[in-house]
Amino acid sequence: MKRVFLIGYMGSGKTTLGKAYSAATGLQFVDLDWYIEERMHKSISDLFAERGEDGFRLLEQKMLHEAGEFENVLIACGGGTPCFFDNMEYMNRVGTTVFLDVDPKVLFSRLRVAKQQRPILQGKKDDELLDFIVQALEKRAPFYRQANYIYCADKLEDRSQIETSVQQLRKLLNLHIAS
Repeated sequence: MKRVFLIGYMGSGKTTLGKAYSAATGLQFVDLDWYIEERMHKSISDLFAERGEDGFRLLEQKMLHEAGEFENVLIACGGGTPCFFDNMEYMNRVGTTVFLDVDPKVLFSRLRVAKQQRPILQGKKDDELLDFIVQALEKRAPFYRQANYIYCADKLEDRSQIETSVQQLRKLLNLHIAS
């Protein structure tokens, strides 16, 4: 039984690498944000608006523990998931955690083109966006760095880089599940 949790900042490639890794290893892929939206029949932004951050984080913890009981699964967590309650401790206890570490300038280039899909980033000028990313990473680093493994995910820009990353991650985790 395998459980792999991918953690990292928004834009770090948790969904991109997670889907590719799951396909290569036969693990079920679960994006925690999508899982929450499906279970609650509401978008993350609606849940945030209705419940506030504290209420959303409680729901997120509950859904993490629910999905964390699945077997042979890779769970791509929300960027803030590891930073609340006992979430990091829980993930390390029931599975293997991998922090997708990405240079802030790479995150900036990825998030700059996706600002409209991410309400927290809308309206930020380029210099504000880079500062926002750097400050958020500094706050979250103590949580992210508790992961079992740290993987540099700077290179996920095309199919070849993604395939290379999947192979490197398989070697790192020494995970060989028949698909």
